[in-house]
Amino acid sequence: MKKLYYSIFWTRWGWFGLAGNKQAIIRTCLPINNPDRIRGILLSGLDAPYNDPLYFSPVQNDIKSYFEGNYVDFSKVPTDLRGRTDFQKNVLKALKTVKYGHTITYSWLAHKIGRPNAVRAIGQVMSVNPLPLIIPCHRVIRADGSPGGFSAAGGTRTKLRMLQIEK
Repeated sequence: MKKLYYSIFWTRWGWFGLAGNKQAIIRTCLPINNPDRIRGILLSGLDAPYNDPLYFSPVQNDIKSYFEGNYVDFSKVPTDLRGRTDFQKNVLKALKTVKYGHTITYSWLAHKIGRPNAVRAIGQVMSVNPLPLIIPCHRVIRADGSPGGFSAAGGTRTKLRMLQIEK
């Protein structure tokens, strides 16, 4: 396995965490106000990552800009989905194509990956998304237009705030 790095940095919404290798990001943690809690969530199960405040600094700048309310396209950010099943990878790769300011339904995503009966399984993949924001699970809503769940810090409130800044 390649050497792992991480960075925890301040955004307008709180502390944000990135972890991965020099080629790709493998995990993110959405903003909260406690950097030690971010570190614990971000590094859980990772093997001896090195703290590098400049890790993926262009992406850090984009993330800061996003939380200031600016348009940012994260679709080209290199990601590593190691440890995920083929089904999970298919869901997450399809989800990464959802554009800023757009939402899709769990059902639409299930059809997109050719598994129309897998709506609940899609929800389970969203709940363990290792790269929230970079892989925009906040853009998946229920068919009735309600937000659905959100397992990241702040729950549905955070999801709604993120959707609001993308309008």
